[in-house]
Amino acid sequence: MSVTTSAHNDVSVEVRRYAQNGAKASASGRKFAHTPGLRVVVRMTTVAPPLVVAIILGIGWYMSTAYGYVNTSLILPKPGDVFASLVDGLNSGLFLGSALVTIQESVSGFLLALVVALPLGYALAKSRWIAAAVQPYLAAGQAIPAIVIAPLLMFWLGTGLVPIMIVCMLVVFFPMVVTTVLGVQTIDKMLTDAAQVEGATGWSLLAFIEFPLALPAILAGIRTSLTLSITGALVGEFVGGGDQGLGALVQIAREQFNLPLLFATLLILAVLAALYYGFTWLLVKLAEAAY
Repeated sequence: MSVTTSAHNDVSVEVRRYAQNGAKASASGRKFAHTPGLRVVVRMTTVAPPLVVAIILGIGWYMSTAYGYVNTSLILPKPGDVFASLVDGLNSGLFLGSALVTIQESVSGFLLALVVALPLGYALAKSRWIAAAVQPYLAAGQAIPAIVIAPLLMFWLGTGLVPIMIVCMLVVFFPMVVTTVLGVQTIDKMLTDAAQVEGATGWSLLAFIEFPLALPAILAGIRTSLTLSITGALVGEFVGGGDQGLGALVQIAREQFNLPLLFATLLILAVLAALYYGFTWLLVKLAEAAY
């Protein structure tokens, strides 16, 4: 038993070294680029272009509304009005309460999709029979827009968290399955064959060999799906017609022709999406440190 365990560990270490070999070689070839001066230049070239675009758009927005080039009551609100609506919503807790509802819906749907998509993606990659039986239904389900399925879920399950959570799951499910299948199918078969020769089978093969090698593709799907889950939550809130969540707040602002509130809500959604993306970036860094 100790010999088998040692073999498993040795193979796992070799696989991790193989998976990180390209990154280490690339990093060693760019040591000169990591000097303090060049690092600042690289960061500036990364941050400067979007910052310049944002400044140009902001100036154009202000000029077009301040000098009456556009109708500020029907087309584009003034930046000051949007800022005032944003401050009022933050001070009153309106945006915080709505954002917490949307976060709960999107994260619940994402986690549900994660629990189902990862095992299914692995099964599709490993079994031709399962792939032949399930893939047509996956393609058909992806072809049907979530906004069409959402009303059916509302009829069957009523309003509330459960149908919106399922809508979120359906929105993020397909890309997560596809990236999992891709990650498993692109594993070098020589590595898995070598691991099996050393005695790795079943769970040990999955945990120490296949999962670390498929992890980059899986994480790519997770990064996309977590950010996309906000869209699923908004679709569910739009169709559900409730009065909670950022989607409901958008609906209320639209019905009241309150453009400052609508733009302020869009800013909150943008910040929420950025936070989600930042969390997935941290998750990638933790995975790189672990493997």
